[in-house]
Amino acid sequence: MTVPNSPVIGPSAVPHLDVDPFAMSFFADPYPTHEKLREAGPVVYLDKWNVYGVARYAEVHAVLNDPATFCSSRGVGLSDFKKETPWRPPSLILEADPPAHTRTRAVLSKVLSPTVMKQVRDRFAAAAEARVDALLDKRSFDAITDLAEAYPLSIFPDALGLKAEGREHLIPYASVVFNAFGPPNQLRQEAIERSAPHQAYVAEQCQRENLAPGGFGACIHARVDDGEITATEAPLLVRSLLSAGLDTTVNGIGAAVYCLARFPDQWQRLREDLSLARGAFEEAVRFESPVQTFFRTTTREVELSGAKIGEGEKVLMFLAAANRDPRRWDKPDSYDITRRTSGHVGFGSGIHMCVGQLVARLEGEVMLMALARRIAKIEITGEPKRRFNNTLRGLDSLPVTITPA
Repeated sequence: MTVPNSPVIGPSAVPHLDVDPFAMSFFADPYPTHEKLREAGPVVYLDKWNVYGVARYAEVHAVLNDPATFCSSRGVGLSDFKKETPWRPPSLILEADPPAHTRTRAVLSKVLSPTVMKQVRDRFAAAAEARVDALLDKRSFDAITDLAEAYPLSIFPDALGLKAEGREHLIPYASVVFNAFGPPNQLRQEAIERSAPHQAYVAEQCQRENLAPGGFGACIHARVDDGEITATEAPLLVRSLLSAGLDTTVNGIGAAVYCLARFPDQWQRLREDLSLARGAFEEAVRFESPVQTFFRTTTREVELSGAKIGEGEKVLMFLAAANRDPRRWDKPDSYDITRRTSGHVGFGSGIHMCVGQLVARLEGEVMLMALARRIAKIEITGEPKRRFNNTLRGLDSLPVTITPA
């Protein structure tokens, strides 16, 4: 993988930082570095990977909302698709710009519309209740494998129309996709080396003949008949849904349970008022930021908050740092389920906002309601373990014990 050019040096030179946001030590505890990045200036330069970085809310939001200047079609990872071949066919959603992006995005927005979410809500809520029943029988369990992963896997692949066999590839596949946005470090190399069976499974499942009628996948393929997309584009759009609809939810639910177990006063608040479930999930996404970073590439020379950035430069957005920027949030380092979280960038912002966000929000909300209705207490009973990934932040393991209400 090539590393982009050196920065424009001159009066507009930005602060250079010797920070590696893809190092294991950074993943273990990113918060001190996030503060360092925010305090260094509105735009910084990371010498380790020769990229610009933005960690304050205002600049992250500005980059996300100017797709004409900060494009996605050259890759939303460190790799620049103009200079090298992508490791897999680019996403028609994540790695595309208007007008191409507008057309394909419109199809997914229809398939996952608020109306469709209303139609599936009861089914998703019933699956959440069933999962809580199973957990109440156990009392002690791993909140990641037995809850944050098990619940979405019990409902989302069915809603998509996937066959029962082979679903064990889904979470490893999403992990590969998000590791691949990083630099050529060990995480990325190992993920891509291991990816062949996961990629093969996903490619096959995205074909029309393998998807059950009436599911989200079949609905996408039906748009081919309407002439909205081509037969080549349809499987790639189903693939986008597979990675967008699962990992965000798994990490989001894991983050919410981790927060509510650590802050029992917030758990109590939720138990007293179930209408706070959506807010509790949303605040967990802001507070923990399951998706930590994304890149954009400049399409022209641009000035951002006084810093001049040349054309063809990679800009790394620290979504997690923006979500805890004291310039934007009051008491950003506290988890408060009554906070007005609108505007957080945990699902991105602008035209590329996470396409699976409505699914993630629905699953997060119904699961937290089911838990709060039936459980009096969640206690962490073992050492939580992190799952390291170049883009995502989440836990690999969270041993808990619950007390029934």
